[in-house]
Amino acid sequence: MNPNSKRFWTPGPVIVGAGPSGLAAAACLKQRGVPSLILEKESCLASLWKFKTYDRLQLHLPKKVCQLPYVQFPRQYPTYPTKQQFITYLEAYARHFSIDPLFGQEVQSAKYDATMACWWLKTNEYEFVCRWLIVATGENAEPVIPKIAGISEFQRTLLHTSTYKNGAEFRGHKVLVVGCGNSGMEISLDLYKNGAQVSIVVRDKLHILPKQILGRSTFALSMWLLKWFPVHVVDKFLLLCSRLTLGDTNETGIGRPEIGPLAQKNSVGKTPVLDDGAFAKIKSGEIKVVRGIRRFTTKGAEFEDGTVEELDTVILATGYRSNVTSWLQEASFFNQRNGYPEDPLPNNWKGKNGVYSVGFTRQGLLGVSRDAHKVADDIALQWKSQTRHLRFQS
Repeated sequence: MNPNSKRFWTPGPVIVGAGPSGLAAAACLKQRGVPSLILEKESCLASLWKFKTYDRLQLHLPKKVCQLPYVQFPRQYPTYPTKQQFITYLEAYARHFSIDPLFGQEVQSAKYDATMACWWLKTNEYEFVCRWLIVATGENAEPVIPKIAGISEFQRTLLHTSTYKNGAEFRGHKVLVVGCGNSGMEISLDLYKNGAQVSIVVRDKLHILPKQILGRSTFALSMWLLKWFPVHVVDKFLLLCSRLTLGDTNETGIGRPEIGPLAQKNSVGKTPVLDDGAFAKIKSGEIKVVRGIRRFTTKGAEFEDGTVEELDTVILATGYRSNVTSWLQEASFFNQRNGYPEDPLPNNWKGKNGVYSVGFTRQGLLGVSRDAHKVADDIALQWKSQTRHLRFQS
């Protein structure tokens, strides 16, 4: 290869993304004797976790179901590791498998060449050619900024959770949190604990479940029950436990959907809130629930019930979206509207012509590990067949 060339052939798969999904894929491939190359646009691995998450963030699920393939969390870690503990774990994971991503390489386009039967990837600096392409950029690549009337006219502090760190700087502020998922609830609680006056927008019905039931993780208990009972039975059990533990959420103005929490997760991918203390503050009125926003004003917001309030700060806990369709030129694999694989589970991990996905199952880190094993098994089979063919030719 010409050392001055900016085009490189990679014998194994190219993995786009050096977060948990990319690391898990590389590790599983290495365990099967398949080399790989990770391209990462940022200057470090797990950049989302390092730079775009709030300080009090913990894993929402127990460490046992969040560990990546082949390496357990340190025994001394708590059941729900902190943000920094998880980052430390990922860095140790990369060292354990000698995974060395190529940083500062933002993939601008990836196109399959049917004549050569390979993928061409163009980054901000180089071009890479490979037989297999693994999309591991994850479901949370870009912040979602909602289109709310007047949002550009709001003259006070407006930020997305991707830039929120902690509530210390908002002490005494009147803060509106837009979004009532796990992040919105946790940030609302963090703001309250730091002395802010907090309101949270709850437009739609949602499921709030206790983080633990009978001393066990609600998620782990659900997974165990699903081995023996159908989803609708487990949902009834979860809702009964929630009613006994949290009380009736309707009394706070937060209605529950007609469909159960697990059924809703399976059908539309919406994750229930696993309460870590915010709901008690909502019940007591210390965190105020407000309806949807009709429009923003220069100094506050008008809500759907007609009330108008002045605000010091608005925090958008409105989530993230996939950005795969902005660079992957393969329209049949990823849905152009939502950036997820077109095929539903369990067939979402493999496309045509050697393209794969890891981490797009809406099942968190557990889904990442399952995807990584499937993808590595499939590529390893082809790799070994190709290697045998080359040996036979020589």
